Amino acid sequence: MITIIDYGVGNINAFVNVYKRVNVPVKIARTVADLEGAQKLILPGVGHFDHALTELIKSGMREKLDELVLVKKLPVIGICVGMQMMGNSSEEGNLEGLKWIDANIKKFDETKIHQVTRLPHMGWNDVNPTKTSQLFEGLENEALFYFLHSYYFQCNNTADILATAEYGGEFVCAVNHENIYGIQFHPEKSHHYGETLLHNFAKL
Repeated sequence: MITIIDYGVGNINAFVNVYKRVNVPVKIARTVADLEGAQKLILPGVGHFDHALTELIKSGMREKLDELVLVKKLPVIGICVGMQMMGNSSEEGNLEGLKWIDANIKKFDETKIHQVTRLPHMGWNDVNPTKTSQLFEGLENEALFYFLHSYYFQCNNTADILATAEYGGEFVCAVNHENIYGIQFHPEKSHHYGETLLHNFAKL
C-alpha cells in the first residue's frame, strides 16, 4: 500500500493514476488519522520551499511523519520540492527543512547555464545513477525524466547521492539515506520511465 501525502501542494491524482495502471493499491493521507497503517509514503511538492513547508505543518501531519520516517523507518520518497523539504534549509526560503537528510538546497548559478532561458531548469534530461539501487532497476541506461526547478539538492554526505544530471554542470537529482529517498524530477510526468521508477519504489 502506497500512501500519498496530500497537504495541498502537488498533483496527487497523477500519482494515483500511475499506480492504478500498475495495479498497486494507494491511499491519500490528508490527516494524521489517514496515516495509520501506512507502509510506504510519497511526499510530493511543487512551488516555493517555505509555502510547501508551511502547508505541510498546517496539515497537522508533520510530527507523525517524523515518527513514521525517523523512528519506524518507513520507506519514503520525496519528489521535487518534496525532496528539497527533506534537507536542512533552502536558499529559496527562511524556514528550516525536515532535516531527514543532511543537505542544503542551493540555487543554480545562472552564469554557468548556456541556454537562452536559464531558469527554471525545465524539460527532459538524462538521469545518471551513481550506484546500484532497486529504485532505478531497468533505468540504468538512457532514462529520461521531466524536470522543473531552479534549486538543487546539495548533499553534505556524498554517500547519500543516488543519481546526477547535468545543467550548467553536474547536480544531484536523486538521493537515498537508509529508508529515505528523494528525486528532483517528476516521475508522474515522465511517461514509462517515471512509471517504472514509481513501481520500483512500491517494490522496495
